[in-house]
Amino acid sequence: MLAKNAKTNRIRQNSVADRVYLAITEVILWFMLIVILVPLIYVLSSSFSSPEAVGNGRVFLWPVDFSLKGYEAVFTTPKVWLGFRNSVFYTVAGTTINIAVTMLAAYPLSRRDLKGRGFVTALFTFTMLFSGGMIPTYLLVRDLKMIDTVWAMLLPGAMSVYNVIIARTYIQSSIPFELYESASLDGCTDDRYLIRIVLPLAKPIIAVLVLWYAVGHWNQYFNAMIYLRNPNLLPLQIVLRNFLIVEDMNGAAIANMTMDEYMDTLYLKNLYQYSLIVVASAPVMLLYPFIQKHFVSGIMLGSLKG
Repeated sequence: MLAKNAKTNRIRQNSVADRVYLAITEVILWFMLIVILVPLIYVLSSSFSSPEAVGNGRVFLWPVDFSLKGYEAVFTTPKVWLGFRNSVFYTVAGTTINIAVTMLAAYPLSRRDLKGRGFVTALFTFTMLFSGGMIPTYLLVRDLKMIDTVWAMLLPGAMSVYNVIIARTYIQSSIPFELYESASLDGCTDDRYLIRIVLPLAKPIIAVLVLWYAVGHWNQYFNAMIYLRNPNLLPLQIVLRNFLIVEDMNGAAIANMTMDEYMDTLYLKNLYQYSLIVVASAPVMLLYPFIQKHFVSGIMLGSLKG
């Protein structure tokens, strides 16, 4: 009887502790949601407001004097369309290269009969802790004649060691080695086994890797900022950066303006920046609700021991 009462009290205490923990967690999550959501709503509301409302700071969480002038300016700017096209190309081509290289590295490392796979895995893991640095990497890209070419956006970083480990772990845990032994008895070669059996069975992890790599390529700007000089090769993120930080009205144009014209131009420029941010972010933000489950499953896959 005493043991039963002690067990009941322990369960009651645990349930109270659980409720307190869940309440604190929920408060923290709501706080994080507000911190993230308010700036997004502000940028979106500003992009649909009038230039004067944005310039005078009258916009907060709802559009003021609804206007599409910002989007009209964005979609009539050739640099935006060119950057958008370049970003789509870099995302599609780069993700294709990433998946090919990642799976070609992950599949051999998942084979228990591969001699020295522990040593190769250790070499891969070493690159996660130490890298050559920015200057040696730039010199390597320069010596390979990739400066100011599309390859500078596609080949450096073509493989993520973390993603290789995730793919290797998935293949090890989800595709039994006995399947390979059975296929090899029927005369199946390694390349055919990879293409006909492993890749179809690894579609879930491939979907996760496609999403991770694609989002990374879409948001990529650092490599473009370092390796690209040709304005026709710049991705959308660099175009956005140039409009937010670099580009400004020149002194001659300002000198020929009246005060009212100058303020109107300044207000329109601010509105243009908000609209461009929305255009650059919209593809990923609209896609994420449909692919959220894949992101979650990818995180769970990465938590498995390999």
